[in-house]
Amino acid sequence: MGQASRSKFFPPADSADADGLLGIGGQLTPDWLLDAYRHGIFPWPPNERTLAWFSPDPRAVIEFDELHVSRRLRDTLRSSKFRVTRDADFAGVIHGCGTAQDRRGQTWLTPSMLKAYIHLHELGHAHSVEVWHGDELAGGTYGVQIGGLFAAESMFYRVRDASKVAVVKLVEHLQTQGFALLDIQQLTPHTARLGAKEIPRAEYLRRVAAAVELPLRF
Repeated sequence: MGQASRSKFFPPADSADADGLLGIGGQLTPDWLLDAYRHGIFPWPPNERTLAWFSPDPRAVIEFDELHVSRRLRDTLRSSKFRVTRDADFAGVIHGCGTAQDRRGQTWLTPSMLKAYIHLHELGHAHSVEVWHGDELAGGTYGVQIGGLFAAESMFYRVRDASKVAVVKLVEHLQTQGFALLDIQQLTPHTARLGAKEIPRAEYLRRVAAAVELPLRF
């Protein structure tokens, strides 16, 4: 396992409080964001005026060989119901994550966050998986990539199973490319049904330190 380098902007991730809060303030610039993800930290602002950084313990991940695909989802994947692309509509995916399922006005994806991650995508550090139903963007997921780490940020659907299809296709792609770690930050009932699990933060930080050194591209 790797040894993490020292962050330029943050205290050690394992100094976060019981809720995972590590600090308040800072900037949503590429250097701050990439430094955060490299050290097991992510932004989670409660509103547009306050920028908060977190590193929770435990941390949720999806292990590639533990992905659970139900029979019904497998049938959907084998059908021609959906078409899947990568990096074809990053802005559409991140806006969908902020507005689908009645999230508008209740999401951490503030205007500043949207702008920051779209900029990361333009620089080649953030990527999306789109799921299309006909010509409609039916669902998707997006995240930040550093080396062999993919830090998935959010997912959404407008058509049933579209977000699950996005996750399955993301996992398949990361496996093919040789990625080492798929971080999903916190466990939810939705991701648990796909086989996600929690690991201790200390283990997560060791794995991140090794993963980010891999010379991989998305």
